[in-house]
Amino acid sequence: MAQIPKELEQIIDITRQQNKWRRTETINLIASENVMSPLAEAVYMSDFMSRYAEGKPYKRYYQGTKYVDEIETLAMKLMNEITNSKFCDLRPISGTIANAAVFRVLANPGEKALIAPVQAGAHVSHTKFGTLGALGIEHIELPYDADKMNVDVDKAIKMIEEIKPKFIVLGGSLYLFPHPVKELAPHAHAVGAKVVYDAAHVYGLITGKVWHNPLEEGADIMTSSTHKTFPGPQGGAIFSNEEEVFKKVWDTIFPWFVSNHHLHRLPATAVTALEMKYFGEDYAKQIAKNAKAFAEALAAEGFKVIGEHLGYTQSHQVVLDVRNLGGGAKIAKLFEDANIITNKNLLPYDPPEAVKDPSGIRLGVQEMTRFGMKEGEMEEIARLMREVAIDKKDPAEVKKKVIEFRKNFLEVKYTFEGIDLSKYSNGKVLPLLI
Repeated sequence: MAQIPKELEQIIDITRQQNKWRRTETINLIASENVMSPLAEAVYMSDFMSRYAEGKPYKRYYQGTKYVDEIETLAMKLMNEITNSKFCDLRPISGTIANAAVFRVLANPGEKALIAPVQAGAHVSHTKFGTLGALGIEHIELPYDADKMNVDVDKAIKMIEEIKPKFIVLGGSLYLFPHPVKELAPHAHAVGAKVVYDAAHVYGLITGKVWHNPLEEGADIMTSSTHKTFPGPQGGAIFSNEEEVFKKVWDTIFPWFVSNHHLHRLPATAVTALEMKYFGEDYAKQIAKNAKAFAEALAAEGFKVIGEHLGYTQSHQVVLDVRNLGGGAKIAKLFEDANIITNKNLLPYDPPEAVKDPSGIRLGVQEMTRFGMKEGEMEEIARLMREVAIDKKDPAEVKKKVIEFRKNFLEVKYTFEGIDLSKYSNGKVLPLLI
């Protein structure tokens, strides 16, 4: 073909613009996102992305999977090592799919599950509006302690004893403080219930040892995604130290919930697991420091930061109440206009119907931490956000400052250095398009 189709040029240009904008010109504070290292991205772009491997390692339904078996078992071994778990399944292609497989094994349609209250951050997949509802499992919320912004332990114990659910779900999405696993697990087990912990947001903090490990506190099974505080490719994972319950999930994920499981995730996940093994503790500690410093700086700049009486946060997240500034939808858009990327979010006291314009803004520091930002940078970001939301400066003018500020933070940290990536990537990785 002599002439390149205009659509092809458009595709390349859109991709280039996305890479340039989000990787070099914005401050990304989306709490559910992160970036892989150049090395993980190099192995992500592999022949694995074109292949199928239905089934389990060494028990496939297709031929041509000998290297898939090797990389999958190695990735699971590394993930178990950093998680301090015995069993791992990397076939779920998202945290929601991981939840679905676990929920389906632990309860039949019509049976009951107790979940962390939505006010304490339960993910939509835990609820009747999402995966739990799709499986026909009855969603019952645990009691909420507004002062502690968490599950009310005493009332929850009574509810567990009275209802005798098939399982309870802890862990969440808007998630500042750990849920009470060790307090509730013995009571769940006493009535024959399993404890599921959704660690999607905090898995990197768990492997970095700044967040409690639910498997060590009584959780029977832990689900996760692999691309939030754990800075790997988008995907899901399931962990357990309980062979009996894990085997049931292991035998169920295919063919009920996953056919092929996007095999190019496996080497990238394995690389990220190694990065977390060697650099994860430093990374997680800096995330925790940055989140706390960010919350304090935002409060000092005049924002209403949720959880002040509890120390603001113990996770990677910081949450703002922006009702007095125009509401979550308006402020999130103003921030985006200034190249500060956030998301609007329901707060514990918002009604469900406020989802399109909630009171809150959810922030996460994990990606900017991976680009090398520390406490001083968190203070600068808070100042820039004040200029937009409180001082009402033109977002276009603040955007210029953001782009200039970001120029100093373009390289991924907490990874292996001195590796010549050209021999792995042949120049065909993301930087080509920036």
